[in-house]
Amino acid sequence: MANIIYGMFNVASTALMTQQKALDVTANNIANVNTEGYSRQRLNMVQNEPVRYEGGTLGTGVQADRYIQRVYDQFVNAQLAESESLSGRWDAELETLQKAELMFDETSGYGLNDALAQFWNSWQELSNTPSGYTERATLIGDTQNLTMILNNLSEGLSEVQSDSDKSIVAAVDKINTLTSEIAELNLKIVEIEAGGHSANEFSDARDMKLKELSSLIDINSFEDADGYLTITSVDGNTLVDRTSSWELTTHENTDGLQDVFWISSSGAEENITDGISTGKLKGWIKARDETIVDYKDRLDEFAGTLISEINSLHNTGNTLEGTTGVDYFTGTDASDITVNTDIVNNSNLIAAALTTEAVPGGNGNAIDIAALQTSLTMSTNTATFDDFYNALAGDVGSGVAQAQINSDHQSAVSLQLSTYREEISGVSLDEEMIALVQFQSAYNAAAKLVTTVDEMLDSLIAMV
Repeated sequence: MANIIYGMFNVASTALMTQQKALDVTANNIANVNTEGYSRQRLNMVQNEPVRYEGGTLGTGVQADRYIQRVYDQFVNAQLAESESLSGRWDAELETLQKAELMFDETSGYGLNDALAQFWNSWQELSNTPSGYTERATLIGDTQNLTMILNNLSEGLSEVQSDSDKSIVAAVDKINTLTSEIAELNLKIVEIEAGGHSANEFSDARDMKLKELSSLIDINSFEDADGYLTITSVDGNTLVDRTSSWELTTHENTDGLQDVFWISSSGAEENITDGISTGKLKGWIKARDETIVDYKDRLDEFAGTLISEINSLHNTGNTLEGTTGVDYFTGTDASDITVNTDIVNNSNLIAAALTTEAVPGGNGNAIDIAALQTSLTMSTNTATFDDFYNALAGDVGSGVAQAQINSDHQSAVSLQLSTYREEISGVSLDEEMIALVQFQSAYNAAAKLVTTVDEMLDSLIAMV
């Protein structure tokens, strides 16, 4: 009889401890309901092995699994990391293109379109009064405004590239920090779990850092049987292996821009810039090396052709001083185009007349230059200057619009995956409150069982 009573007492005590542990796990879930990246935890209970004897089988109660289960879906987490990588790429590209778009703003009345229109109009006005001092001064002023805008556009696009460079360097530093921290978490997780305990808090932290890393650069990752997370770049270069991490660095290339390099264990460096396919690094690199370069090249083509066409005509005309015209523009592209300082200092050097015309009074050359506005001088003689620039400005706007669409789409995908992850791993206060009541009732019942067993022991002792 005493053995049975003591057996019941053991059942009651283990039940108390198990339900108490379940209450602790539930309380921890409730406390972390708003903690980003937290995965809901669950205590698994198992029946103790019963005692068998001649009279039958005697149950020995319940016990809690020493390892607290972390509720998460590895496949969903992998999808979320991949989606974050794509989102990072489009967000970074959109950010860069929006900076460029600001420079091509034609709504304020101070854009290149208006400056170009004033420039052509000034040549037309000069053709009406070829010897007029006011018309010549106005032409020089309008031309200086045009060249200043071209200079600013070129400089602004270069600054956008420079900003991308700074972002790339900062991202590489952040990547190195994250891979180092993931390697440290690998060690903590494996050491704790080797002792038979749960390292759920460190696993959640590692997943958060992996998600942040994915937003910066495209990676492949997998967890081995020992619990170590291995991370490689898409080119197969190792970033994290067990408790070790490999760094990235940047170096200036021949264009003065930063390329990304992976550093091997021996210290050798491999350029991986072209191999990066998603993540913020890809967005900044693509916008910097392709889109912005295309804008600059087309702007330089516009300025270069303008310089060539205007100078070609101006050099064949006559000035008010009776001399042959000089170069109207100096420079070669949008970055350095400017009005010839000789003309700025002496407006009489503007060659408005043809060599066959009398001076003053001749205006044929001014008419020919003004006619360049409608001449098919761009895109292999298929577009005017105005058409060419409008196409460029239009492409800038459409590039931003497309990047915005891609960014919005990928953000929606990431949000959907995040919502799905929360459905699996997130904490539901309703469910946790139900569990709290359930475990509390079981705890109270176990406590009542302890009281009952104690009363039985008192009765047994009294009988003896």
